[in-house]
Amino acid sequence: MAKTAQEKLDAKAEKLYYKTHKSAIRLKPSDYVFNVINYTVFALFTIICIFPFYYLFINTISDNSLVQRGLVNFFPRGINFDNYVRILQVNDLFKSIGVTFARTILGTALMVGASALVGYLVTRQEMWGRSFWYRFIVVTMYFNAGIIPWFLNMAMLGLTNNFLAYIIPGIVAPYNIILVKTYIESSIPLELQESAKLDGATSLQIFGRVIWPLSKPILATIAIFGAVGQWNSFQDSLILMQSAPQYYTLQHRLYIYLNTTSNLAALMSAGSTSGISQSILESALNGKVIKYTISMVTIIPILCVYPFMQRYFEKGIMLGAVKG
Repeated sequence: MAKTAQEKLDAKAEKLYYKTHKSAIRLKPSDYVFNVINYTVFALFTIICIFPFYYLFINTISDNSLVQRGLVNFFPRGINFDNYVRILQVNDLFKSIGVTFARTILGTALMVGASALVGYLVTRQEMWGRSFWYRFIVVTMYFNAGIIPWFLNMAMLGLTNNFLAYIIPGIVAPYNIILVKTYIESSIPLELQESAKLDGATSLQIFGRVIWPLSKPILATIAIFGAVGQWNSFQDSLILMQSAPQYYTLQHRLYIYLNTTSNLAALMSAGSTSGISQSILESALNGKVIKYTISMVTIIPILCVYPFMQRYFEKGIMLGAVKG
């Protein structure tokens, strides 16, 4: 991400300060010991976090027979990409990818906009019934009617076999509203809003020209939460889209593929393999590898997006948690 002019100036000032006072800095032996322990612990923690993804990846590009015998642990062996080729041959896979991208982008955008607006409104003292509406939103975090009432409610609203079922229920996110509200109260001076109000700005103008630009860190944070939730969502597609396969998400489509290979493996163990193509039989034989490949396919997009949002994420989640 490109740095702002202020951030560049701050970085230069920090380097200049360090060069100026470098000679005055003297580390004690205990400081060296602490640094060694600190770096060692964090290096080990980083390895622990990264290794599961690395392990999945090397197993998906290694020889399947070696993977099945558990002989691939630290380095890939017999490198090939046949598993990814088989995944790409799943029926309607690209249509499901399009549905998942559409729900992730649209659902996240609407959720961020609604969370920002509602979070701002519940900080306004002049808002009618402010405390009641805020508590009403928070209460929904603690009570859930269950799957059956939820499904009946969605059916009554006409949201079964409907793409909007992915979007509308997630627009209001109580936890994200709390984060935005806390961030505005703790990080944006009230004087800025009062100054804009004295200049004749309305509440919506204050929101658009003051609150929104200054809330980018927390908005990026909740955007990550929303995008990950939308991308990984599976239950709504499984339950609500039973008669609309054109709206199956990527996770749902891969789940069907995984079940198919598992069922074929069961048939093979019973000796019933007539009429089944060789490529499908190979997939059934390598059920564990298929699971690994499916996991990588669903994880990779989020891993590609997160580094670009990390700077905002760290700042937003810390500043938004200063006070409750």
